[in-house]
Amino acid sequence: MLEVLSYDFMQNALIAGILVSIASGIIGSLIVVNRMVFLAGGIAHTSYGGIGMAIYFGFPIFFGASLFAVLSAILMAYITLNQRDKIDTFVGLIWAVGMAIGIIFVDLTPGYNVDLMSYLFGSILAVSSDDITYISSLLGLIIFIMIFWYKQILAVSYDSVYASLRGINVKFFYTLILVLSALTVVIAIKVVGLILVIALLTIPVYIAEKLSSSLASMMIISGILSSIFTVIGLFVSYQFDITSGASIIMISALSLLIFLSILKIKKQLL
Repeated sequence: MLEVLSYDFMQNALIAGILVSIASGIIGSLIVVNRMVFLAGGIAHTSYGGIGMAIYFGFPIFFGASLFAVLSAILMAYITLNQRDKIDTFVGLIWAVGMAIGIIFVDLTPGYNVDLMSYLFGSILAVSSDDITYISSLLGLIIFIMIFWYKQILAVSYDSVYASLRGINVKFFYTLILVLSALTVVIAIKVVGLILVIALLTIPVYIAEKLSSSLASMMIISGILSSIFTVIGLFVSYQFDITSGASIIMISALSLLIFLSILKIKKQLL
């Protein structure tokens, strides 16, 4: 089984998977704590517009998806901060329009036969060295921001009213969290795809939340768990020749089921 590690594509997949898992653990914790799961899902699907535009205009997929996702995140931040009663409507609209734009641009691209499955369910085995450089840079940025502004982000995440009274710019940090979520969603798409990205951002976090006593420990534990699920999922997908993204999510879901079962048994024994 270990001979698979001799292949460059598998080495790249493992490195990218672990990097994305760490980023997902950090940002996934913020998404769950701030109750942004629906918004993150909207950003994930909206980013397909950037993928379609990147294919049509011939620039890097990551760049196009990131730019589109960030703009969508800023728009969603503005809407959710100013018109909370219409969040579902606007997010659903942006979600649908973003995907429609992506599909139209792909259709208009002459002579291009895109494999939609690779974007819907991930293509981690196709990760290149340039992709790893991009993912590493983003992870470095996320860690830097979390270290530099941890107290402010913590305050905004748990009590925005208190944070505002303390003079913290709630709108700025709320928008920053959404922008970082957008960028993380884009790199996570490479691992598990548009359809499954929310599961990667929430399943390990849910387990970590039960095992941690602070936001920082939740981020660390969820990053470790996500990395473990990703590595196991990769080997399972290689062994049984199945889609890697789906394999990673199924391993995560199975682990969650086992974890919940253990908690239930423990509760009954006590």
